[in-house]
Amino acid sequence: MDPQHRRATRSASKAAASTLTASVQITKGTPTKPAQTKSAPTKAAPTKPAERNPTQMKPSECLVVPDAAQPEEQMCCPTRASAPRRKKSAPGPQERPHVRARGARTQKAPLSAEDFLDGPRILPEPPAAREPPLPRVGSGCERGACSAREQKSQPWPMEDPGQHLLVPAPNLAWREASSCSWKPRAVLDKLKLRRCEISAAAEVVNKLVDHLLRRLQSSQSEFKLVEKLCTGSYYEQVKVSSPNEFDIMFKLDVPRIELEEYHNSGAHYFVKFKRNPKGNPLSQFLENEVLSASKMLSKFREIIKEEIKNIEDLDVIMERKKRGCPAVTLLIRKPKEISVDIILALQVKSSWPASTLEGLCIQGWLGRKVRRDLRLQPFYLVPKHAKEEGHFQENTWRLSFSHIEKDILKNHGQCKTCCETDGVRCCRKDCLKLMKYLLEQLKKKHGHRKELKKFCSYHVKTAFFHACTHHPEDSQWQPGDLELCFDRCLEGFLQCLRRDRLINYFIPGHNLFSQDKVDKISKEFLLKEIEYERNNGFPVFKES
Repeated sequence: MDPQHRRATRSASKAAASTLTASVQITKGTPTKPAQTKSAPTKAAPTKPAERNPTQMKPSECLVVPDAAQPEEQMCCPTRASAPRRKKSAPGPQERPHVRARGARTQKAPLSAEDFLDGPRILPEPPAAREPPLPRVGSGCERGACSAREQKSQPWPMEDPGQHLLVPAPNLAWREASSCSWKPRAVLDKLKLRRCEISAAAEVVNKLVDHLLRRLQSSQSEFKLVEKLCTGSYYEQVKVSSPNEFDIMFKLDVPRIELEEYHNSGAHYFVKFKRNPKGNPLSQFLENEVLSASKMLSKFREIIKEEIKNIEDLDVIMERKKRGCPAVTLLIRKPKEISVDIILALQVKSSWPASTLEGLCIQGWLGRKVRRDLRLQPFYLVPKHAKEEGHFQENTWRLSFSHIEKDILKNHGQCKTCCETDGVRCCRKDCLKLMKYLLEQLKKKHGHRKELKKFCSYHVKTAFFHACTHHPEDSQWQPGDLELCFDRCLEGFLQCLRRDRLINYFIPGHNLFSQDKVDKISKEFLLKEIEYERNNGFPVFKES
């Protein structure tokens, strides 16, 4: 190679070295893109040792962005690609490297010049993992004493056909505060009826009823085909306090009738005869081919009023008629005051109305066969008039299934021997007694308030039946869990008050808590009173 060409080559090598030195200086003062940090350093052309620039990078150095200029993602989670190439130092007392879960990977986005000029970006924190729900305050699970029965014991939801309304679990925080003052077994012991009182009351009532029945069955009576049917809490064995109230139905068989539903109510009907043969004693009660409930009830009252005057050794009076009430109420004043409701009922031996098809939901509780057998029994119509806009439709009759209710309460367990002498016991009836007694005591406490006048024991019993449907297992009603079971029933009833909705157990389209039946103010008043009692250990139980 000639000398001129050698001098040109040496000049080119010096220029390349100068360019590389300037590049290193710029790199140390100015950040570059990550792509540049990942590439291996380019091997420079060999030069003489004497001519090496002192600022030239050493083999152990790499093009690294200073920590202050790195984005937060890189500071917290360094990637594996840059780890072996980055010169690391032990973290100082003020800075600790963030630890990432093993196996987690971070997608590194390309960085721009603006990212470094603006300093480290504050990235939004990832959404926190959803924590499991905490146990309810005062619950058995929180205290470490949650049994399998308590886990199943959720309050019953109200159910419409094809629709389920979830009801929140009851708040049992009051149990710890009131456990010393609230003893359900002690209350039930106080409610037990004495055998001698029962016998004395039954003897007097039977004497009255038998006398009236003989008079009504005489040949001169329009009601000569009536028969006695005992219903109500006394015969259901859920009577509380004392045997001072009895319900007796006088059923009258009426063959070949047709029903016309009143305004899609599902519960009230007009009654017509398919054929009205001559000599039918009920023909006198027809109005435009409709059997008048008010006319029949008036005649029924008239006969009873005259007949009680002929009863010897009994001081009996008839109470004043309450508008819309289907019962004839008699008051036995001696030897002890006893109220007897005599109810006229039409017995219909045909298929139950279509409005009842989705009702009586006991398939999971008592079984499909029991439901089928119950629906094969007759149903009844009582002279309870429909009410619309404050007026009564006095020709209407209301469906009654009180005999079915008595059968259910008599055989209330999945086990056929439930609560029999030698059988396994449950606390279903005890819960119903406590609910009835609570309402009874509140009505007694606030006797001067009109808000509680529209509530009756049938509301409580309907809520109880729904509770049994949604908690069908006998193991969910163990006597040792009485307090829990009672609270579950009570919570369900409170939900009905809150939602203005208590579905008739036999007629799903019939709401017992609709505005036209029970106003909002009355429901809110009862709701607050029950919640107060519940939160304070039921002081009303101690007032009697």
